[in-house]
Amino acid sequence: MAKDSKTKPKAAPKAKAKPAKKPAALKRAESRVLRPLEVNTAGAGPDVLDRLWQTVESRRVAGDVAGSHSARLMARGTAKVAQKLGEEAVECVIEATLGHHEATVAESADLLYHLVVVWVNAGIQPAEVWAELMRREGISGIAEKAARPKGIFRVARTTKLP
Repeated sequence: MAKDSKTKPKAAPKAKAKPAKKPAALKRAESRVLRPLEVNTAGAGPDVLDRLWQTVESRRVAGDVAGSHSARLMARGTAKVAQKLGEEAVECVIEATLGHHEATVAESADLLYHLVVVWVNAGIQPAEVWAELMRREGISGIAEKAARPKGIFRVARTTKLP
């Protein structure tokens, strides 16, 4: 019998089965949770916010709208200052929700900067905020909310205040 030219060649030996690929979302989640925190924090601390406030305040006083982003922003008015804070807050929330660690750090810095601009624009000193945080220290958020004056709900015509 003649060999049929249509016969199948012998199959190559099967390679070891590769483990199933993890979905990309799972890989990202694992890398966020399992990645060691590798941030150089030497010399970093919360006092940077006090120094930032002093810088922004000095820019406000100087009023150099051509050379200072802070001065230019405040010159545009309180509504614009508040709008920028809101934009930065949304960007920070988006990056955090997406699990982008480095982008969340960067957006957090932007958010804190714009919060300091709001403080300077409103005449708020950082020490006032620190004192309010100290006042709330050790108080449950639930208890603090329950202790708010009820009149505010009547004026606002809602019980859905934060």
